[in-house]
Amino acid sequence: MPEQPAPPTPDAQDTTNAQDTTNARNAHNARDTAVPAPRGPVGRAGGQGPGPGPVTAATRRAGLLLVLLLGGLTATPPLAMDMYLPSLPEVTRSLDAPAATVQLTLTACLAGMALGQLVVGPMSDRWGRRRPLLAGLAVYVVATALCAVAPDVETLVAFRLAQGLAGAAGIVIARAVVRDLYDGVAMARFFSTLMLVSGVAPVVAPLIGGQILRVTDWRGVFVVLTVVGALLAALVWVRLPETLPPADRHAGGAVAAVRTMRALLADLPFTGYMLTGGFAFAALFAYIAASPFVIQEIYGASPQTFSLLFGLNSVGLVIAGQVNGKVLVGRVSLDKVLGAGLVVTVLAATALLLMSTGALGPVGLAPVAAALFVLMSAMGLTLPNAQSLALLRTRNAAGSASALLGTSSFLVGAVASPLVGIAGERTAVPMAIVQLAGALVALACFVGMCRPWAARGNTRARTEGAGS
Repeated sequence: MPEQPAPPTPDAQDTTNAQDTTNARNAHNARDTAVPAPRGPVGRAGGQGPGPGPVTAATRRAGLLLVLLLGGLTATPPLAMDMYLPSLPEVTRSLDAPAATVQLTLTACLAGMALGQLVVGPMSDRWGRRRPLLAGLAVYVVATALCAVAPDVETLVAFRLAQGLAGAAGIVIARAVVRDLYDGVAMARFFSTLMLVSGVAPVVAPLIGGQILRVTDWRGVFVVLTVVGALLAALVWVRLPETLPPADRHAGGAVAAVRTMRALLADLPFTGYMLTGGFAFAALFAYIAASPFVIQEIYGASPQTFSLLFGLNSVGLVIAGQVNGKVLVGRVSLDKVLGAGLVVTVLAATALLLMSTGALGPVGLAPVAAALFVLMSAMGLTLPNAQSLALLRTRNAAGSASALLGTSSFLVGAVASPLVGIAGERTAVPMAIVQLAGALVALACFVGMCRPWAARGNTRARTEGAGS
């Protein structure tokens, strides 16, 4: 009997995945990197990828698949949060628990998403992207299935925490994969494209959750989430190659991870972009937390009208993101687009504060809705460019950098959300104050720490070799 060839070793598998990564990078960057990269330190030779080549049908399919796959990874945690929202009253009755305790199931999931990124990000820098991502998705599927059979609210809170911790893998590694494959303006364009997928999730998730409740109970929502997570894990297993070659990984345990993050935070522009995106995200979280009460309780709109306005605002965010990626990026520097987005956010938040305090006299729903639409649309210019500019400061620590970006945004948002209700449900002033404060702090961090007017030349960022 002829001797069978030995199975590939892990190193051989990594080499194969590294070749897959090179092929994917060449395919995806063939068109997008044909424009100059933004000034400033970047991970690879000024942000330039391979030269332009023919855009074949296979290239388009590969790019679309990557967008859908990474968009699904970033959208899974919002789905886990928002699909569950319509079932909160039923959970309260089913488990015979106080409403405040049931609200902890949301807090636990959000906290898990924030903290999990700090763990998974450094892991992906050490062991590559695939293994931590697949492990996180596997735990996510199990934790979500356990949520469906939780016997009491305390157990449900614990399983939701585990669900958030595991679901964080999709958020943090999706950003790191984009950094592995793209540089410069191509990365900014891809982040804007991702918003087309991930931006739809918060809109459709409550609608899907409501429809599920028409045919089953709240446990059925978690069953559907379990199936979605399993399908996504299968797609990652089959279609997503390893994007971090072994040569670009770095060893070390918790001490090395802390050292890497400390090096990242020591880079003033990186920290500035991180805080800029985080505080801009606070304005977004304030809108999500307060808009149901502002639009329905204060201005008397019906739930259907609120859903329509919420959807329109999300569409505005997505459209602005596409304008950013398809029109502005490559023609206008990322810093200028980010600065413009922040200024528009400040102006919209100022208008909301003036209207909510009565400084402009009695106003109806239409002006408030218009200001919210402008504010949300500005996020399509702000968030993807802040992330891109931060990730351009690093190469070998993209996982750790992505973890810091995600955790800071979730933590700032988690602090901002309860502040909007500090004066009760009959005034929009707290929402406007939180939004304006977040936008002003974001603008101050951008101007004071990132110093977009300063010529940084081609010097590499100090975080380039962090952790290597």
